Amino acid sequence: MSIAIPVRFASSIELRRVCPNCGFIRPHLLSNLSSREHIRLNDLVEHRSFIKRRAHVHRSGSAFKWLYFVHSGFLKTAVMDDHGRQQTVGFKMAGDPVGLEAIGRGIYDCDTVALEDSRVCAIRYFHFEQLARDIPALPQHVQRLMGQEIAGTLGMTHLLRGMDAEDRVATFLLNLSGRFTARDSSGIRFRLPMSRRDIASLLGLTLETVSRVFSHFGNLQIIATRNKDIEIKSLTRLRQLIGNRNSRRHSLRRAATGPNGNRPASLAPHLATVSDPILTIATDC
Repeated sequence: MSIAIPVRFASSIELRRVCPNCGFIRPHLLSNLSSREHIRLNDLVEHRSFIKRRAHVHRSGSAFKWLYFVHSGFLKTAVMDDHGRQQTVGFKMAGDPVGLEAIGRGIYDCDTVALEDSRVCAIRYFHFEQLARDIPALPQHVQRLMGQEIAGTLGMTHLLRGMDAEDRVATFLLNLSGRFTARDSSGIRFRLPMSRRDIASLLGLTLETVSRVFSHFGNLQIIATRNKDIEIKSLTRLRQLIGNRNSRRHSLRRAATGPNGNRPASLAPHLATVSDPILTIATDC
């Protein structure tokens, strides 16, 4: 007489305990999977692989083999511009996907480097494709993430177009604050593992300009910095700074056009200062 012994599969809660920041087992994805599907996915994911500071997760031009999620730490994505200089195009933090842009072409379009000792969760894309045939929720999950990345990149590009240096730095800080808050971390006190040069490259500014703006915000007591640690002393003032400039920009543009559509000469110097774009931020790779 044989006795059936029930097999106990790990619950989604247990999987979250194993790797709480794993993007492959996010609650909204798990809710669409059965217990067996949870386990099949989890068994193929290499959780919390260590990436040493300055080490590459992948290099531009290399074959696309792995899909990653940042578990902890910070990564930088960068491309080479037409002059052979490195251009920062994004920063990845816990929960962010890495490598989505390579799905279409089969090669990575950018370098992804650890800014500090970090950990990633990874799955071979070949295994992911095999699972996706049986689990429709997986490709839907990836499509949703790709849409969010595209929307985020286009949104940031649109926001920064035409902004002056202070607006760009303020927008960058507010964006980071929101991302930390969304991860249940402090949105007013956090660490900036990237260099000022990396920030300048992302925002299309010079290193000297970024350093000057940080100092200016410090003098206004909007932020306080100590090495790589930053405290936003007033999110309201940081938002108002952008809002006030946008209002002034709009007013100047309206005033700049006279009844015959001509621009008054007296406003020309002000418009050159306020509305001339510096550089447009690069889109994510």
